[in-house]
Amino acid sequence: MTTPNSTLRAVRISMMLSQDDFATALREAGERAGYELDASKRLIQRWESGAIAVPSPRYSRALESVTGMPIDTLGFQSPVMARVTDDGAGGHDVHPSAEGVAAPSPSPTPQASPRDNYSGLWLSKYEYFSSGRESEFVGMHYVVVLQHGNRLTVRSLPEASSNPNSPLSMDLTVDGGVVTGTWVEQTATDGYYCGARYHGAIQMLIEPTGRRMAGKWVGFGKDFDMNTGPWELRLQESSTTQKTIAKYSRIPE
Repeated sequence: MTTPNSTLRAVRISMMLSQDDFATALREAGERAGYELDASKRLIQRWESGAIAVPSPRYSRALESVTGMPIDTLGFQSPVMARVTDDGAGGHDVHPSAEGVAAPSPSPTPQASPRDNYSGLWLSKYEYFSSGRESEFVGMHYVVVLQHGNRLTVRSLPEASSNPNSPLSMDLTVDGGVVTGTWVEQTATDGYYCGARYHGAIQMLIEPTGRRMAGKWVGFGKDFDMNTGPWELRLQESSTTQKTIAKYSRIPE
């Protein structure tokens, strides 16, 4: 027996949109993101009646764009109602973000790939401890992600980092819901680290919506001690056009 999605229906009605209007808005959101959606009144009816309990990742992103709300607040069932969270013991787990939703079965390598392509404009954010300054810091970059098969090439945009003139690059491999690879950051010659080049490894879990990856980095410090910390990538736009790149060629806030 299906359970109607009264939450989605209430959200749509609060936006003063008919089912036809809502479908049109989803198609337009897909176009803005660089892909085509075949959204129709019939699809909205099937969502609201509960006949379709889980939208595909692309429709999930369009729903978030149109409503301005996270997909896990729109009344859909697992697996989209999940988030990668800090486990409190130095690691990350995939957990449900709402009560009453079953957590995914534990597996060392999640089998499902949330998206078919991760190309787009992402915000990279990592945390690190500076022994010289005895404090925690955050490094942020707007990066372009390009996918070729199961490989992701990540490159920061010029002038788009919280530490000016510190380009970042990552070379990653997607295996189901896990991303593994290496990172390199060349610090600014006139900055605190005086042009030092840092590099290391990284592994992240992909959230079911395909809009966020979160995990840990590892690398050597200036005294050749091993350091680690959290790192995440958040999707900003699926587009990689020159217009999009120009839009994000700025210091992240």
